[in-house]
Amino acid sequence: MNKQDYQRIIYGATIGVLSFLLLFYMLKLNEPAKVLESKSNFEVIDTYNGCAVVRYAPPNAANYHYFLDCQK
Repeated sequence: MNKQDYQRIIYGATIGVLSFLLLFYMLKLNEPAKVLESKSNFEVIDTYNGCAVVRYAPPNAANYHYFLDCQK
């Protein structure tokens, strides 16, 4: 065997091990699936003259918007 044969064996073994690790990581055999809970961004916080004061929180934002919800 010459130097090129050893390099091919090392490259092949490296690719095989990395492929196995990638497959193992993608399957995540030890981790159960997580269920995401739905969260409403609207919340009734008070009333004003018979109307509901609704607070809206946009996702991934640090501010609130307030609305009046008057049922007629």
